[in-house]
Parts: sequence; structure tokens; C-alpha cells
Amino acid sequence: QVQLVESGGGLVQAGGSLRLSCAASGRTFSHYGLGWFRQAPGKEREFVAAITWSGMSTHYTDSVKGRFTISRDNAKSTVYLQMNSLKPEDTAVYYCAADHRPFRGVVLTTRGEYSYWGQGTQVTVSS
Repeated sequence: QVQLVESGGGLVQAGGSLRLSCAASGRTFSHYGLGWFRQAPGKEREFVAAITWSGMSTHYTDSVKGRFTISRDNAKSTVYLQMNSLKPEDTAVYYCAADHRPFRGVVLTTRGEYSYWGQGTQVTVSS
């Protein structure tokens, strides 16, 4: 069974930075695409960023382009989300997710394409 554990959330002032981590276990990490989603109170869970199994392709939702960077370290079985220039509207619970099919060459941007989810980590940005 795949397990994903997020960490790195917290309270930060607008304009600040945080780096989220998601450690994976239970299978060969390097074979699978990964993504980050977020859910603000009263809103649907939305796509934030994704990376292919190879790390060659990434994709971001428009609102975070130029501010957030997704990366992966296969040796540590960990995916990261570096978040800079944070805004109050970035406040949400952030979830990492993993694909169930290996070696897919496209980034996955919808919830239904992911089979495994972490428990989430809270990010709060104060104005």
C-alpha cells in the first residue's frame, strides 16, 4: 500500500515562503507521477502543480505560476513544493497525490487521475 506523508506547512506572512515535502513509501517512487492539490474552507479541492515520473515535465495552475516550483528527489522518495511570494489566497490544506500507473509521460491535473493521497498539511498566509 502506498503511503504519502506531507510536512512543512505553517503560518507565514504575505510575501513569505514555505517548502512543503511529501514522503512516499510502499512502492518504487521514481516510476510514478505526482501532484499537489489544495483545498480552502468551503471550496473544492483544486489542482496546484504536477510532475511526471521522470521529472522532465511539470505543470502549474495559473495562479501559482512563477511563484511555486514542484520538484522530486527520487533517492529520498520525496516530492517538494517550493512556495514563494505567498498570498492570503494561498491559504488552504495542501495535499500530495500519486498516480497508480507507472511511466506515464504526461502530467496529471485532475483529482480523478490520482489514486493515492496524503493527509494534508495546513498552510496559512496572513495579510
